Amino acid sequence: MKNIKNSIGLIMILSIFVGCSDVVDFDPHDEYAVTELDYLQTAADYQTMAVSCYTPSQWLNGVMVLGDIASDNAVAGGENASDVLTLQNIDDFDYQLLANNSTLEDLWKSAYEGVNRTNYLLKYKDVNLLGNTVDFDGKDELFGEIRFLRAYYYFTLTKMFGDVVLFTDGKLGISDFGTLQRAPQADVYAQIETDLTAAISVLPLSQGQQGRITRYAAQALLGKVYLYQEKFDLAAPMLEKVVNGPFSLISDYDSIFLLENENGTESVYEVQYSNGSPYYNWGGQTRGQGNYAVQQCGVRGFSGSADMPYNPGWSTNLPTQDLAAAFEDGDQRKDATCFDVAAYAAANPSLNVTFQVAPFKNTDLYNKKYLPRKGQTSGQVELNYENNQRIIRYADVLLMAAEANLRGTSGSASKAQTYLDRVRDRAFGDEDHRVTATVDAIWEERRLELGMEGDRFFDLVRTGRAAAVLGSGYSTATKGLFAIPQREINISGLTQNDGY
Repeated sequence: MKNIKNSIGLIMILSIFVGCSDVVDFDPHDEYAVTELDYLQTAADYQTMAVSCYTPSQWLNGVMVLGDIASDNAVAGGENASDVLTLQNIDDFDYQLLANNSTLEDLWKSAYEGVNRTNYLLKYKDVNLLGNTVDFDGKDELFGEIRFLRAYYYFTLTKMFGDVVLFTDGKLGISDFGTLQRAPQADVYAQIETDLTAAISVLPLSQGQQGRITRYAAQALLGKVYLYQEKFDLAAPMLEKVVNGPFSLISDYDSIFLLENENGTESVYEVQYSNGSPYYNWGGQTRGQGNYAVQQCGVRGFSGSADMPYNPGWSTNLPTQDLAAAFEDGDQRKDATCFDVAAYAAANPSLNVTFQVAPFKNTDLYNKKYLPRKGQTSGQVELNYENNQRIIRYADVLLMAAEANLRGTSGSASKAQTYLDRVRDRAFGDEDHRVTATVDAIWEERRLELGMEGDRFFDLVRTGRAAAVLGSGYSTATKGLFAIPQREINISGLTQNDGY
């Protein structure tokens, strides 16, 4: 995380620390300088481990990529028909292949690593492994952050996979394989609500260090969780706590995603990335501290004179012409979302721009919001972009609050109208493009406002529109859920989702 450095490498779900037990005449200090029993003795130990609980959130940027590729907003792209096959399988609804999709498996593992780490720290909140209590200023607030993170990991899992394995009493060990089964999604949501409610009760409204969870972030996520469950009368007042908070819309929409506007006035929750102490590993591309999704959406072969601001990329996650056509004339979000590289080259002849003309499934468009830029990466260039992933923006909260007010039994249509007006006024820079706040209008506005930020597919599923919008290739048998990784089924005996 930016300003919260950590040296956690590739650690999968089974352990944070390797403990030793039932070994005769063996003192672990003989081989290890620090063991599980040595840790959580000081406030610094707890604070360091809290940072490690944030780390798996950096590995989940692929959720935002497939959230658009699985929808009508984007196609997988890539260099050719054999490139980025895992994304192409999702794009093409190749349901028979998705159980063995390495991207889905990686996201499953990453989210559960987050669960594992947060569970471990929560287990020893009151007393450490030696039975001692370690008190320090800010401890309750710190554990509010951990409760938020566990909720975030479980929300990621359940919105992707539905019923998932639910455990909260510690980290898993080898002996747990085959003993845990999938819990109903309602139970998972109940745990998420419990964690976020607890987090809200102790988190501060602001943090002294950028990137740390605030009460507003927890309220926004809980409001979103309520919205996904159609608990609109709970969602509206929760989201309005954030609406009435210290946030504001940045007038220049295109600048929201620039490095200088990270953690800005519109940011409610961002996942922090860093390239100051670059870690990278081509055997684990998603496990660095840089944002892997940035390189994916860049223009292949993009080059020009020294003052051209962009770096080349891999031409995946390409916006569709359908998305571009959905924007009205005068909407500044179109050019800030859909980058037309040919138009850019024509408008800037002095830059001597060149690029690969036709990536696979070429749409002539690229994801402007996360287009790779010079000066934002170091070390292994492709894997170390420091662009934060914007997870919940203020505009998102306004639109969620508008929807909740319209769909609930006790909501306010006038509030919904006000919230929608604020988003559209910013988009057009005037008050002449306002539309009546209906549920359909708000859903369409979410597509335009949040295009290429990973919400589209999940919005279509939760609102029951996926089949109508995505067409015959989409299978309603899946209920909008992705396949449980086959390796998890083979090892742990989990059941598979319908339609796979």
